[in-house]
Amino acid sequence: MFAARLQSYGDRTALVLEDGQSLTYAQLAQRADDVFAGPVVPPRALVAIECENAVASVAAYLGALRNGYPALLVDAQLDEQLRRRLYDHFHVSYVHDAGGNWVSLGRSAPEVHPDVAVLLSTSGSTGSPKLVRLTAGNLDANAGSIAKYLELGEGERPITSLPMHYSYGLSVLNSHLSVGATILLTGQPLTARKFWDMFREHGATSLAGVPTVYAMLKQLRFERMELPSLRTMTQAGGRLAPDLVRWFGELAQSRGQRFFVMYGQTEATARMSYVPVHKLQDKAGSIGVAIPGGKLELVGEDGKVIHAPGETGELRYSGPNVMMGYASGVEDLAMPDVHGGVLLTGDLAKRDEDGFFHVVGRIKRFIKVFGNRIGLDEVEAQLRENGYDVAVTGRDDLLVIAVRGGTEETKDQLTAHASARYRLHRSAIRVYPIEDFPLSTSGKVQYAALLATLCPGTP
Repeated sequence: MFAARLQSYGDRTALVLEDGQSLTYAQLAQRADDVFAGPVVPPRALVAIECENAVASVAAYLGALRNGYPALLVDAQLDEQLRRRLYDHFHVSYVHDAGGNWVSLGRSAPEVHPDVAVLLSTSGSTGSPKLVRLTAGNLDANAGSIAKYLELGEGERPITSLPMHYSYGLSVLNSHLSVGATILLTGQPLTARKFWDMFREHGATSLAGVPTVYAMLKQLRFERMELPSLRTMTQAGGRLAPDLVRWFGELAQSRGQRFFVMYGQTEATARMSYVPVHKLQDKAGSIGVAIPGGKLELVGEDGKVIHAPGETGELRYSGPNVMMGYASGVEDLAMPDVHGGVLLTGDLAKRDEDGFFHVVGRIKRFIKVFGNRIGLDEVEAQLRENGYDVAVTGRDDLLVIAVRGGTEETKDQLTAHASARYRLHRSAIRVYPIEDFPLSTSGKVQYAALLATLCPGTP
């Protein structure tokens, strides 16, 4: 397990901080162990780590892995009400806050399966009470696979452009720590000058981003930015438009850099597929091929594997990075592995004649907004609890809320409420007052029809 091997890299620099200070691997290992050295937290107690891209959070996460504590990683900026509800729902006993302090919630720790190492919310922005249960083996396997296809080594210097509580951001941390690389640790957004100052000053070699990040970088005339140390760019967290894939691919090629398009889910720790750089221009829009150690295939409604190219089926992934299963309630935390390394992704896809996969739709009610997965059913239930008669739908980077019998005042209130609660920019939210919801003969909301009516032309 990479976390247990930190000290093997000795005096190599593990982290460079915003103030220019740094920690060696030996120092990081000691700091991680120190988080759990006191008498505060009993062995194997479930802990919540309120995460920021800062030393205290990274040390607590690594300390939990090194010392056998199951850790629920939570956005430190998550709405307070949603955070408390999450802790109550899973009987969280101890919280490590962003300031590095332990807070006891005064209750007995729940029973957690001994293989569970990390718990991640399926929708971090909503504080979803549906958690993904990951093992140390899952984390290690995925870190190793990513390091292999990205050809990572000790000379890499990634900068933390994504939050660590998000599976993509966490995978950047894990994969680079597994090879003894140096991580430039910052919580600054990409829109901040300090981010790029740190990037240049400390020679960042790679940049990770979700689709909205790359769309923004193009608008900011990224091609004019002087970043001589940059060698690799990676993209995941949703579908990047094929024209942008080609644009960044061509830019990277002209600079002697690499641009990787990748696909993954929290349920598979992070990554499941990638597009090899030399195939990027020919396969723009594809999610590529399975990562090392993994397998992708398509299955029909009858559960049988689809072999013929061009046919649509549900994308199924097999590999050592597949979660143990979900936890929707406290009793699920102790459940054994229910997946056996096999994951039905909920995505509909096709395979072309070259063996590359292309996602064409979704079965499940999730969207990705700015790279963060949003559970539409959860948002709808939470807004209804707050007194809004709503139906919630959307597409990637757009949350659509239909409010029955609403007024312009209701529209403004609901937009502000959703923006604040889920930390989404107003541009990613559209609220529509309507007379009634389209219903099926069984009385269920027809979400596809609702979206087509409110946002014509939306895929």
